[in-house]
Amino acid sequence: MTQLDEALVTFRQDMSDAKNQSKFYDLFLNSTFYVPILDEKALEGEVDTPQEGQVLPLVIEAEGNDYLMLFDRRERLQAWTQSESRCVEVPGHVLASTTMPPLHWALNVGTEYSKQFLPDEIAWLRDVVERCNAQAAEQGE
Repeated sequence: MTQLDEALVTFRQDMSDAKNQSKFYDLFLNSTFYVPILDEKALEGEVDTPQEGQVLPLVIEAEGNDYLMLFDRRERLQAWTQSESRCVEVPGHVLASTTMPPLHWALNVGTEYSKQFLPDEIAWLRDVVERCNAQAAEQGE
């Protein structure tokens, strides 16, 4: 069990407790996640291939929604894909600042610590990151 797992369990036990919520989201924003990416060779001819240095994250459609898959451990990603999958490591705060609606997130799918993030929740996290960045910029001046 990871710190993020523990924070999620505590958060789920009492979702009205702001301290539990804050701890989980703070850990999320300050963690690095493994995001599976599409194999460029498998994409040839199907979509525009990414330019040099770019990657296309794996997005899964379920129940009419698109989910960006996120894993807090490489082992969890590999267990989900049942293979050595290509992935990129992305900090939570970067995910929050770059994800736009209507994309959802699916964290640690296939584990008892999985969580879905809705677009409104992601937008709230993006706002938190933007405010923190603005405060840091003001202090740096």
